[in-house]
Amino acid sequence: MMQQLYPSVSHPYIFELNKDFNFSAAHYIPSEDAGKCMRTHGHTYFVNLTIAGDTLDHNGFLINFSELKKLIHDQFDHYLLNDLSHFKGKSPSTEIVAQTIYEIVQSHLQSYNNQPQCVQVYLRETPTSYVVYRPKEYK
Repeated sequence: MMQQLYPSVSHPYIFELNKDFNFSAAHYIPSEDAGKCMRTHGHTYFVNLTIAGDTLDHNGFLINFSELKKLIHDQFDHYLLNDLSHFKGKSPSTEIVAQTIYEIVQSHLQSYNNQPQCVQVYLRETPTSYVVYRPKEYK
């Protein structure tokens, strides 16, 4: 994967890690006014997760990098997003996919004693289009 620069997020924590990965998936936006996005089409999504915290675990990690990829990649790669339970009743727009990734990651992080926080999800859908999702407050 090519190294990229991402928008940075201001947060109060002393440690920050970023994990890049990608997944390939298809989706469609089920609305007449979505134009050609109403038709099923696919993307190779590029994700950057920003995790922050003040305390490291017994290994010296906020979280193991490999766990972050497994959380999302295994659930979304080579699926039609519209068929996944995460998107029932929702349109799997890039904004909603980014928010859903945040919710999955943050929910997982809450089980950690050192309480790392997901402070940003950067989701690139095409070479020219991306979304950044940031929670208003850290949990």
